[in-house]
Amino acid sequence: MTDRREPYEEEYRIALLRERLARGGQAELGVRVERRGGGVLLTGTVPNATRREEILDLARDTLPGLTVRTEVALAGRDAPDHGEELP
Repeated sequence: MTDRREPYEEEYRIALLRERLARGGQAELGVRVERRGGGVLLTGTVPNATRREEILDLARDTLPGLTVRTEVALAGRDAPDHGEELP
């Protein structure tokens, strides 16, 4: 007999991470959490590297035993270095 609770547990923990991201002190609604194979993939954009690390730490704490991969980008804050050419 196989233990069928594990996949449901993982889905519950993934949903919990999504909720924590949405409700956190700095809600990150732009970060998406997707199930990919034996782990999860985080995608989206955050304001700075510190916030990205906080999100990764939260994901690792919430999803122990799952591989957490990230493609979370940093929002650019630099002013453009040249003008835009319009047709």
